[in-house]
Amino acid sequence: MKKKAAVITLLLLIICAVAGFWYIKQNRLNNELTLYGNIEIRQVDLSFQVAGRIEKMLKEEGDTVKAGELLAVMDDKDYRSNLEKAEADVEKTLAIKSDAESKFERNAPLVNDNTISKQDYDTLLNNKNRSKADYDAAVAQKNFAKNQLDYTKIYAPEEGIVMIRIQEPGANVSKGQPVYTMAKIKPVWVRAYVNETDLGNIKYGQSVRVYTDTTNPKTGKKREYTGQVGYISPVAEFTPKTVQSTDIRTNLVYRIRVYIYDIDEYLRQGMPVTIKVDLDSEE
Repeated sequence: MKKKAAVITLLLLIICAVAGFWYIKQNRLNNELTLYGNIEIRQVDLSFQVAGRIEKMLKEEGDTVKAGELLAVMDDKDYRSNLEKAEADVEKTLAIKSDAESKFERNAPLVNDNTISKQDYDTLLNNKNRSKADYDAAVAQKNFAKNQLDYTKIYAPEEGIVMIRIQEPGANVSKGQPVYTMAKIKPVWVRAYVNETDLGNIKYGQSVRVYTDTTNPKTGKKREYTGQVGYISPVAEFTPKTVQSTDIRTNLVYRIRVYIYDIDEYLRQGMPVTIKVDLDSEE
């Protein structure tokens, strides 16, 4: 009898423990909001600011680039010649300007004793002003030619990854025609949607956990990231067809943006993720 009573007591303890665990788990689930979204990364199309023939393409798809790193070079012979001509024009107009200023400074005082006429004085003054204007125009043209020469190179605007290599060396491209498509390393965020009934539980700066569908082979668990709610749309909209939701898709929802800061190379554009919001957290 004592043995039977001990077995019954043990079973009751096990049942109580299971029930307590189930209650705690359900209570936690009830205080946790689950959202679904997709990774978004800013992309930029890189192009030359002048037309010409591509001479070098220095990066391949998937290459990581640093800010200011040279990516592509255009044949610059014509632009270099234009700069040399502009520099020669600056020197020529500078000589003319200096000569006109010297003549004016030597002869201007002579108008006071009528050695030269007022008309000659005006001619000297006009020549001086005109030569200065020609010199300023030549300097501006030189700066323009230098900028055109600089535009024959493409540099990475920020740290990022080359997503698409659109052109190849030897191709003739026009001004503004894309050559590379680059994805920026930062920022990375999740575009998600929250139902109107849950909107009151979301606030700016709120910490969340973001999970991908990929299992980390080192831990055997889903890859986890830390994020923060950085944007909440003030306008409701109908649920997009691409959004996964357990509710009716015609319900009005609000778009939010969750920024991820502990990013790595495993986050990809468009990747579906799951967002867990701890409603008990005060962060």
